[in-house]
Amino acid sequence: MNKLFLVPLMLLPSLAFAFPIDVTKKLNGAEIVYNTTTISSNMAAINIQNVGGTAAQCRVVFVNGPENPRVRNTVVQSGSSSYVTANFNRAVIRLRITLTCNPT
Repeated sequence: MNKLFLVPLMLLPSLAFAFPIDVTKKLNGAEIVYNTTTISSNMAAINIQNVGGTAAQCRVVFVNGPENPRVRNTVVQSGSSSYVTANFNRAVIRLRITLTCNPT
């Protein structure tokens, strides 16, 4: 009987690294769809998908509290997607992402 209670307790640390992600988007006419993901307690990713007719140049800024912002640039072709990741030195409590895309 005690083993039934132990299994859920063992799963708690694996669920503890999920943190909220706030995204501010500035698409400037680009037709972009995005999806965010937490990878570990100090790593996150955003999947940028271009559903428009032209390529889009995107800049992603990851901000985690007092650490320096992580800036990533990518060009997403029409009909394709791109994963952009950031790794931090500290555990993330809340992550803020600014997604800026311009059609090319």
